Amino acid sequence: MPVAAAAPLISSVQKLVLYETRARYFLVGSNPAETKYRVLKIDRTEPKDLVVIDDKHVYTQQEVRELLGRLDLGNRTKMGQKGSSGLSRAVSAFGIVGFVRFLEGYYIVLITKRRKMADIGGHAIYKIEDTNMIYIPNDSVRVSHPDEARYLRIFQNVDLSSNFYFSYSYDLSHSLQYNLTVLRMPLETLRTETTQTRQESFDIFEDEGLSTQGGSGVFGICSKPYEKYVWNAKLLEAVRTAIHRDWLLYIIHGFCGQSKLLIYGRPIYVTLIARRSSKFAGTRFLKRGANCEGDVANEVETEQILYDASVMSFSAGSYSSYVQVRGSVPLYWSQDISTMMPKPPITLDQADPYAHVAALHFDQMLQRFGSPIIILNLVKEREKRKHERILSEELVAAVTYLNQFLPPEHAIIYIPWDMAKYTKSKLCNVLDRLNVIAESVVKKTGFFVNRPDSYCSILRPDEKWNELGGCVVSTGRLQTGVLRTNCVDCLDRTNTAQFMVGKCALAYQLYSLGLIDKPNLQFDTDAVRLFEELYEDHGDTLSLQYGGSQLVHRVKTYRKIAPWTQHSKDIMQTLSRYYSNAFSDADRQDSINLFLGVFKPAEGRPHLWELPTDFYLHHKNTLSLSQTRQSYTYWWTTGVLKHLPLPFDEVTCAENRRKLTVRKFHKYEEEIDIHNEFFRPYELSSFDETFCLAMTNSTRDFMPKNVGIDPSPFTVRKPDETGKSVLGNKNNREETVLQRKTAASAPPPPSEEAVSSSSEDDSGTDKEDEGAVSQRSTPVKVTDTGDNTKITENVVQSTKDVYGVNLADIPSEDDLAIYARFVQLGQSQHKQDKGSQQFCSKHPLDKVINLIPISSFSQDNIYEVQPPRVDRKSIEIFHAHIQAGRGNMQPLGRDDFLMYREYIRNRYM
Repeated sequence: MPVAAAAPLISSVQKLVLYETRARYFLVGSNPAETKYRVLKIDRTEPKDLVVIDDKHVYTQQEVRELLGRLDLGNRTKMGQKGSSGLSRAVSAFGIVGFVRFLEGYYIVLITKRRKMADIGGHAIYKIEDTNMIYIPNDSVRVSHPDEARYLRIFQNVDLSSNFYFSYSYDLSHSLQYNLTVLRMPLETLRTETTQTRQESFDIFEDEGLSTQGGSGVFGICSKPYEKYVWNAKLLEAVRTAIHRDWLLYIIHGFCGQSKLLIYGRPIYVTLIARRSSKFAGTRFLKRGANCEGDVANEVETEQILYDASVMSFSAGSYSSYVQVRGSVPLYWSQDISTMMPKPPITLDQADPYAHVAALHFDQMLQRFGSPIIILNLVKEREKRKHERILSEELVAAVTYLNQFLPPEHAIIYIPWDMAKYTKSKLCNVLDRLNVIAESVVKKTGFFVNRPDSYCSILRPDEKWNELGGCVVSTGRLQTGVLRTNCVDCLDRTNTAQFMVGKCALAYQLYSLGLIDKPNLQFDTDAVRLFEELYEDHGDTLSLQYGGSQLVHRVKTYRKIAPWTQHSKDIMQTLSRYYSNAFSDADRQDSINLFLGVFKPAEGRPHLWELPTDFYLHHKNTLSLSQTRQSYTYWWTTGVLKHLPLPFDEVTCAENRRKLTVRKFHKYEEEIDIHNEFFRPYELSSFDETFCLAMTNSTRDFMPKNVGIDPSPFTVRKPDETGKSVLGNKNNREETVLQRKTAASAPPPPSEEAVSSSSEDDSGTDKEDEGAVSQRSTPVKVTDTGDNTKITENVVQSTKDVYGVNLADIPSEDDLAIYARFVQLGQSQHKQDKGSQQFCSKHPLDKVINLIPISSFSQDNIYEVQPPRVDRKSIEIFHAHIQAGRGNMQPLGRDDFLMYREYIRNRYM
């Protein structure tokens, strides 16, 4: 069945301006080129109700100006008065987070600052930098409440400028595999969906547009977000059905980082996206285990995306991804923090003999990821006093019970491994054992890549590659199943285990894209060091969100190569985590409950700060019993088992098609043109705004700074060869810069600003650019004559350091003859007489060196030049150009007309 040409729908509302009158707010949204506008009208006369009107009409720039001019004129106190404006501009923004109400009227939350954090195939991912909450009702109708200000403070305790992300064109709530699978739906399916979708706006060229049955159109697809990972779903609930979908901007919470891996000039972007679940969300000791719906605490889906940045298109580029999950043990359990103990005792709150909660949780995973579901349990197995082992015993019983009813080929795989025990042992290497586990896991689940196996992999197959699992399709490979890692907190041990699995998957991803010859990556290479830095930033961020401090134990800790200063930092992080858990987690939990809509303030009900516990807020079965009871044996959702090992969410069926919005566009329409979205040719922009991506790291930060060493990022380095270790030594910094200035082929060093901020996630500038500028602009100063000898020794390097090889003192006779021939070739570039050739050598080759040039071009003096062959189409274009110069114009085709009309519409309408 043919596959349709499809592209993600791009939101046409990316710039917002809020205008204010006494009776209404007018929110004007436009696309980046400011050629299409939409207007929202928000009523300010209702004290407690939200009235939002969207006329669904697409305005031109001229129409919006006339509309705002009429509003300004109509809202002045006196007709014709110019002193006071009836319409005032309140704020500029980049998107709507949502609408929220406490005890008075509604507020609107707007994104006022953003920063580009990553780029996936031209689709930008932004981080929220600042927001603004604006009270909607007018002061004349406002009904004051004494507790409103306190609710407002609690709501604003959720810092939206800390690790919240959004995109106008890429669905961050889904994986890359899901997003690209949707774009490869069969053509007939998309045609059916298109005929069922009504046009939402009037097109002035509609009569000459493309019909849904033919033409060279492109399908624009927008999928329904996966609400589990959307954090503003409740804030948009009141207006979701009343306004156009372009106004709806879904945000995720977690982590997003991107680094560049430069492989001999080929840019490869490594992106890490972590999506934190909004269900049963909270802080460390206040949210443990699972709720009655199968949602677990600290559930985070981590996806690593690898793609070749030299090709931007989803259809033509090379993309690969791997997904893994962390989350608390899916049981009813908790820890009492009232005792003020560092490790409170673990208690099982409810008996669950039929593993009801675990069944709901694993059912969700089967729908989203397929099979097999692999559990890597890292909690302690042997303890003097039962503590963590309680969870292991209950989890084993639950998995054993559930596997009775699953087919053996789709059974849940359980891998217990006491990581703490192996860490204390001096004879065992923790990471070696984790590497073995990672290899077996990746072989079972496979990974996603959107291109078939390369010919070299078929010609010279690798043993490990042939054993790889997953699902092989005509367009590439699909990941089926997922690894679920947990310890007690799902922070330190879990992050290290996920890094090792991600490192193993990264090797397969690089191999599938044809970048390495074997699917193996070793430690102490530039690529792995870059990936480790990315994962440590990822772990620190997730640990701060859930535990209140950064990671205590890192990858270097388990490799046992951490410096002695790291131990004092670990102690400080432990104290910070304890303080946060004891004194500030309760306030943070209240803020999360209010932000996510778990608690809704109302008159006559207890306030949020008066509740002794939030248990009943997250466990809905405590307030009302469910009318439908899940089967104890057939515990999965109907239809899931039939499609395994493929995930049910990615199967083409009627239920999944209802989640899609499909429209057909011409290929030049802005709604599907990612080239236009990325480069923005219709607006005057600067390099700083166009290339504002602040990457966490680049391979340049880890490459050795001395010349002559293999620049491959897959070469094993010594610890003192990396860029960060060399530049971290203040005594060697000036000497290093001076050495590198003597060799033109050396990469430029980062500046001192870049060095000092190399560990910061949120630096606003690109470290590579800073390094290049500082290298070119900073002069070398020699102030003391006593240091001249030292500097000269650094400048005069051996040929081994400069060129990578040692030159012999006296070249051999054959080498001298070859060199003499090379010199003679340079002298023979013009016609010369035989008699004038005099060369001091008695070698027999001298008599055949005199060459006669056969080309009339001065630059082509040795080889014969042949005129290039020109294809027929190029000749026709050239003849048409000649005829146009003589006044004979060629008739325009249909594509020419459509392109010209698109230009006119974008430029003047």
